Amino acid sequence: MTQPNNDRFQTTHVGSLPRTRRLLETNRRHQEGELGWDEFTSVLHEEVVGVVRRQDELGIDVLNDGEYGHIMTQSVDYGGWWNYSFTRLSGLTPGNADRWQEADEEVVLSEPGRIRLASFSHRRDRTRFKDAYHDPENGVLAGRKPLNQPSITGKIEYIGEDAVAADVAGLRRALDELESPAEGFVAALSPGSAARLPNEFYANDEEVVWACAEALKHEYKAIVDAGFTVQIDDPSIAESWDQVVPEPTVEDYLAFTQVRIDALNHALDGLPEDKVRFHLCWGSWHGPHTTDIEFRHLVKQMLEVRAGSYSFEAANVRHAHEWKVWRDVELPEGKLIVPGLVSHSTNVVEHPELVADRLEQFASVVGREHVIASTDCGLGGRVHPDIAWAKLDSLAEGARLASERLF
Repeated sequence: MTQPNNDRFQTTHVGSLPRTRRLLETNRRHQEGELGWDEFTSVLHEEVVGVVRRQDELGIDVLNDGEYGHIMTQSVDYGGWWNYSFTRLSGLTPGNADRWQEADEEVVLSEPGRIRLASFSHRRDRTRFKDAYHDPENGVLAGRKPLNQPSITGKIEYIGEDAVAADVAGLRRALDELESPAEGFVAALSPGSAARLPNEFYANDEEVVWACAEALKHEYKAIVDAGFTVQIDDPSIAESWDQVVPEPTVEDYLAFTQVRIDALNHALDGLPEDKVRFHLCWGSWHGPHTTDIEFRHLVKQMLEVRAGSYSFEAANVRHAHEWKVWRDVELPEGKLIVPGLVSHSTNVVEHPELVADRLEQFASVVGREHVIASTDCGLGGRVHPDIAWAKLDSLAEGARLASERLF
């Protein structure tokens, strides 16, 4: 379990790390039916040892399996923070359309008191910067591989028991083999994020959210029962704001997200809070993000989640100033914050001195004991592997500099 800092600042990251060529090829062969499950997991676990070793060598205190076990339906070289769930939930029928690209479909409009999510292609930021998103050479989506998302056509239940067992087994093997004292975490999708698929079965969106909560609680428990911290990946709390057309009132939006918070807490019921970490972000795509909701509107709702620590973006240039939110918000006793100090949205590697400065800013408002240095989002698939590892190295060095100053 993650403990407050004692004699230095601890370090971690959000989850996805660069995949090796061997893992990508093995994953492809498994998805195409050339390799069985046992053959796939054998290679998977060998690769997990390698990614854990690299984190350990950098001095990362709370590390993971790089999300190597998050098998995806397509786009095997990209982080599977969301689409990995397509293979772990029943009731889904494969689709044949890339919903990031369906700009010609009719926009779903919300009304006062009734939030409805438009498709990804009708996000307000994307509409405002239409040319920038669609430029085939230099646009936001240039080079992006298509992802055909499924629809909900039946009862959602958890069918990922073998997959999550492989996740925790691989991480345990790596930590034991390397005799690493590091703490381990495994990422899992939130109910609110899992529910953002076209629904053809349930009566309404709220029923979908609660069905996802009932299903995913099995994954959360399996991770914690294995001795690891479960990180709940929940971009939906912040990111969905941009997906509401027209822009709603903050009050209506918070009522919408409260359902997601309540469902998540239901799924976490019975798990020790110090074995749960909650991750909030505004979406990892490299867009302008001018329509992001401000953190000050979400922070108190975030703290309602039954978690021991809270991870959030704080390094990218749209949200770096929001560390000041903590001047007016009291961190509950026994809780920790895990702000991002290096960003996935730029190829520039942050200087360790900047990392240290950012860390000291947070320490000045919540106390040095309660801040763990992290990344904004997963780095795998979002920057070149060499850059990703350089960013983690800079994160660790910056934490050492700040520790020398404040401990």
